[in-house]
Amino acid sequence: MASTVLEATRAKHEDLERLERLAVKELQREPANARDRLYQSHRVRHMLDLVISTSDKLVEIYEDKDNARKDEISNHLSSPVQAEIFPKFYDRLKEIRDYHRRNPSARFVSATDDFEELLKDEPAIEFTGEEAFGRYLDLHELYNEFINSKFGTPMEYSAYAGTFSHVEKIAQSLKTSRQYREYLEHILEYLTSFLYRTEPLQDIEKIFAKLESDFEEQWASGKVPGWEKKDAEKESAQESVIDLDYYTTVEELVELGPEKLKEALAARGLKSGGTAQQRAERLFLLKHTPLEQLDCKHFAKGAHSSVSNATSNGNNFKDNLKKEIALMEVKMMRLCELLDEVIVRTKENAEKKLTLTYEEMEAEREEEEVQADSESDDEDQQIYNPLKLPMGWDGKPIPYWLYKLHGLGQEFKCEICGNHSYWGRRAYERHFKEWRHQHGMRCLGIPNTKNFNEITSIQEAKELWEKIQQRQGLNKWRPDLEEEYEDQEGNIYNKKTYTDLQRQGLI
Repeated sequence: MASTVLEATRAKHEDLERLERLAVKELQREPANARDRLYQSHRVRHMLDLVISTSDKLVEIYEDKDNARKDEISNHLSSPVQAEIFPKFYDRLKEIRDYHRRNPSARFVSATDDFEELLKDEPAIEFTGEEAFGRYLDLHELYNEFINSKFGTPMEYSAYAGTFSHVEKIAQSLKTSRQYREYLEHILEYLTSFLYRTEPLQDIEKIFAKLESDFEEQWASGKVPGWEKKDAEKESAQESVIDLDYYTTVEELVELGPEKLKEALAARGLKSGGTAQQRAERLFLLKHTPLEQLDCKHFAKGAHSSVSNATSNGNNFKDNLKKEIALMEVKMMRLCELLDEVIVRTKENAEKKLTLTYEEMEAEREEEEVQADSESDDEDQQIYNPLKLPMGWDGKPIPYWLYKLHGLGQEFKCEICGNHSYWGRRAYERHFKEWRHQHGMRCLGIPNTKNFNEITSIQEAKELWEKIQQRQGLNKWRPDLEEEYEDQEGNIYNKKTYTDLQRQGLI
């Protein structure tokens, strides 16, 4: 009975309904932590993949290319005579019952028998230590590839983490190299993999499909950012060895020298022999005559027949290469938009590590490992904490009297730290010496001294810094007002007054 097409169709519809119910049931559950939320997303993604594959099989059954479904319906469930329908139905029912009576263990084995186990499985997701289970990007390999390339510039890892998506800063002449193309491929591969691991419910293929359709329209109109047509024309003009638009006579070309003329002729497939005057005359012909229409006698042996084809094929290849690289850049920038928060966290984490000592970094790593272990061990244990008190060293909420004593229910916000919240007076006072506040003061161009303690507003910090600078300016030595001069009669003047009287001839 398992071989019947109608029974297989019914079973697959049942599979779809069960998968839909399981997905809804899973999404209605509130995850306990970030790791549980990620596992939940991957479980739902797996269910959606099963729904898609089951739906594809149903479509094949309904298309009925081999007419198996049509034959089964016509043989068992239809009849030209109305009176014969019910006898056929009962005959078929009897046949099924007899089959199961003879084979009591026979039944249709559905792929959904183990669907309930999908809610209990823990998906296998791999992250590197630097990624911290999806919190940060691990860009070290891409960073090394960037700084060791021709198009890259030396910079710190923290600066690269915040600017690796700004490809518009790279010159377009360097973007058509094989090295840059491979670099873009590696970035796309990594960002796509990271997005799938951290946000499995995102439909990346659908995003890229819409992106490619929009890109085709922009490329046709020459409006792709950084790849406008006018820029490409300027670049092609700069690529030529000698730009003939700057020269009006043959004598001006002769002044360039025989070697440079030879190089320009060879690049165009023309004869490069003769004196400097002959080379200049041969090259000057291209000022008013296209290369394809030039006489055969001016070309090198075997070069004329392939000049037109090579020119057109070369231009087409270069245009296709530019289009491919431009599309990869657009995809990369779209992925960076989706991962904007992760990129900001990665940059902040890299800057934070620059301010930490080795001992502090080791302590933070151990703390993260303990926290990850406690999350995995205590997933099944729900601690009763209605007041949402902070956890103590033993993994339990601290006493309420201690919570009130330290004022942990009091929130302090610091605008210099990016409106970051600090709970409790102790944490608030301590944060003025920590890396986040130091970085904010450094961005404002203000030294983080004791004068700026208790100041969390950017405007107040700037006003105080201006007052300090003005006060320091009044205490400085000003020679024009404070340096003293004495004339022959013993009168004392400052430098400004003395020089003014001296110019007037009064002293």
